[in-house]
Amino acid sequence: MYLLYSALLGLAVVVAAPWWLARMLTQGKYRAGLGERMGRVPARLGPAHGCIWVHAVSVGELLAVTGLVAGLRARFPDRRVLVSTTTETGQKLARQRFGEESVFYYPLDFGFAIRPYLRALRPSLIVLAESEFWPNLLRLAHRTGARIAVVNARVSDRSLPRYLRLRALWRRVLRDLDIFLAQSEEDARRLVAIGAPEARVRVGGNLKFDVQPEVLPASEMLRRALAPATAVVVCGSTAEGEEPVVLRAFGAVLERHPRATLILAPRRPERFDAVAGLLAASGLRFWRRSQLAGDEALAGGVVLLDTIGELAALYSLASVAFVGGSLVPRGGHNILEPAQFGVATLVGPHTENFRDIIGIFERAGAVKVVTSETLDGELLRLLDDADARQELGRRAAEVVRQQRGATERTLDELEKLLTVPVRMDQHEHVAT
Repeated sequence: MYLLYSALLGLAVVVAAPWWLARMLTQGKYRAGLGERMGRVPARLGPAHGCIWVHAVSVGELLAVTGLVAGLRARFPDRRVLVSTTTETGQKLARQRFGEESVFYYPLDFGFAIRPYLRALRPSLIVLAESEFWPNLLRLAHRTGARIAVVNARVSDRSLPRYLRLRALWRRVLRDLDIFLAQSEEDARRLVAIGAPEARVRVGGNLKFDVQPEVLPASEMLRRALAPATAVVVCGSTAEGEEPVVLRAFGAVLERHPRATLILAPRRPERFDAVAGLLAASGLRFWRRSQLAGDEALAGGVVLLDTIGELAALYSLASVAFVGGSLVPRGGHNILEPAQFGVATLVGPHTENFRDIIGIFERAGAVKVVTSETLDGELLRLLDDADARQELGRRAAEVVRQQRGATERTLDELEKLLTVPVRMDQHEHVAT
């Protein structure tokens, strides 16, 4: 089975190679960390035998496990905690948070790329965030004797049918995992349905509820610059097709609140220039965050957030927030970032990727679902009605407070895993 999987994966890489090459040449994507992805262990990691290896795909997953990484370092000071990411944006943020000497790019799921890391790091525990079920990594790591856990585990609506169609395959792959800590009861049921051993599945809760608000220099600088604004609307993680809707809605806001400011944050960095073009064509006054000197007075226009890692903190400036990827069928993004600041939050109807979180907020009356046609009206209603706006934000903050605690539960379960001695005799097996 694994031989067939590797062959199919290799074929997929070959077929996709022209597209990857074009992206490397035209946009610089995937070029960073190519050697590490192919199995070259960076020297900066240094000696790390017996380490704890935590993998988070990109920024969202990384933010979720930040508290977990800190907890692992505190509980196990004698073990190094190393972090891998898949995306370049995740890599940059991880290096800022954990130090370059502790961060690397996740290798491709081929034996030739994975084995060098297992030989060099000899991890005692591998922690995978959400749904990173890579068959070769799981098989080879299990053979070394390393304990393997998936935390904040989830099975999305979109991926569930695909998993179920290949349940026999996934049952074999997932048996190499020692524990599954699901975000919710529904995710736990889905994990068992796709083949996870039921005895190893627990509900750990959602780590994203434990992410603590940050105060960044950018948010303080913008707070001063936004002082003249009568209202601040933050639209974060927007996807292609959403910005025109947001700009039309903000135009309606400006008619009633001429000193209002919109902070607009496209989800993907490669779209920053395209969104800047939309803003230029709209006739709205706008500023690029990357070009702000810090002495501007920002009111009556749009701030294009064309930087990485600042959005979560900037939600603290919002009178009202809209979380994107939800007016179009992209599955939505994390509403906890504005909610933790007690900000009245709007989302579109497409929130499948955060089904459980949205459900919790909806049941508490702590989020408002809008459409492309109703976004402007709801923004105006909340900006005009301070009591309704503050109540919606208060309920959101209370939901976050009530749901916290997943990090400690997860740490307790991981500590139990580490009390089981690693089968060091099996470490040599992966080197052959």
